[in-house]
Amino acid sequence: MRIVHLANHAQTIGNGTVNMMVDLACMQARMGQDIVVASSGGGFEPLLRRHGITHIPLQQSRQPWRVPSMIAGFNRLIDRFDPDIVHAHMMTGALISRFGSMRRRFALVTTVHHELQKSASLVRAGDRMVAVSRAVALDLQARGIGPERMSIVLNGAVGAPRLVCRPAAKPVRLRHPNIVCVAGMYRRKGIAELLHAFALVREQSANDREFMAEPHLYLVGDGPDRGSLEALADELGIEQVTHFTGFVADARPYFASADVFALLSHQDPGPLVIAEAREAGCAIVATRVGGIPEMLDDGAAGVLVPAGDIEQAAAKLRWLLLDRQARDQLSARARQNLQLLSVERASSEYMAIYQHTLAERESMQRRQMTIDTRRARTPDGAI
Repeated sequence: MRIVHLANHAQTIGNGTVNMMVDLACMQARMGQDIVVASSGGGFEPLLRRHGITHIPLQQSRQPWRVPSMIAGFNRLIDRFDPDIVHAHMMTGALISRFGSMRRRFALVTTVHHELQKSASLVRAGDRMVAVSRAVALDLQARGIGPERMSIVLNGAVGAPRLVCRPAAKPVRLRHPNIVCVAGMYRRKGIAELLHAFALVREQSANDREFMAEPHLYLVGDGPDRGSLEALADELGIEQVTHFTGFVADARPYFASADVFALLSHQDPGPLVIAEAREAGCAIVATRVGGIPEMLDDGAAGVLVPAGDIEQAAAKLRWLLLDRQARDQLSARARQNLQLLSVERASSEYMAIYQHTLAERESMQRRQMTIDTRRARTPDGAI
């Protein structure tokens, strides 16, 4: 099968949509498919080449004045590769795929990686829409997209080619006990709530003889809110034990050294970091929002807390920092049922969707040809 994946870029900046697209493309190439990735490029291009994937430069922008050149570039791409499937991972790619080649042979599959995007409902341009969790699917249905055109493929990162093909990252030496969070420095990721919860944990640890040492918090990631979050850490008086590491391309050493992994997002459709933390065997505390419960086996593989409930988050974090047996039990449960979060499973499910979508499209085309033939044979054009 000839498959074209469309994304705005292929940069190694921690973008979950790009990471998932790269993993999926590499896994499909391993399965023997003929894969093309069209984007503005980035650090993942060498990995794509090693998997025999052709990368084609294709600028994708939301600026209206760029639309004609984007459509022209897309049409050249289609003429050159004649794909069976075009898989658009971002809304710009979905639109140029839909309107760029009006007499297309390929089937268009669109994935909604983030329901918070105002343009997410534009995936209706595809022949088949894919939501990355049940939570995203319900949000799309609320926007009027019928379930008959929608599939659900839970995000996966276990066995991710972009990670397993990298040289082993150097171990990191973290202070213990610790809490680790790997996320972009955005307020919506719940970093402010995590700072407040950690401040409560630290305050309690100062008066609690059960703590053998002062706890530390490691925030692995970067983003536009980092400055204000660092200021909040100062304001809470935890700046000496809170470590902002910046972006790390391979965070596996941090997972390996974590006593507790925390993700207190306000909303999160299907964060790959949960799969990565489970693969590492982390004891996980996360919020019951978006696709996180699905990725934690509805709470069997981690502790779920309500979003915004700082006191409950602090209580769970403190409990796990103190209770080694509970951490070990959660670590063991995190490592169970990992096939659910594997890139291989996600790739197989996408291949089944591609085949089903192609069959549906060919059936519709045959029906339309029959209708057109009947009309042509009827003098007044009636059927």
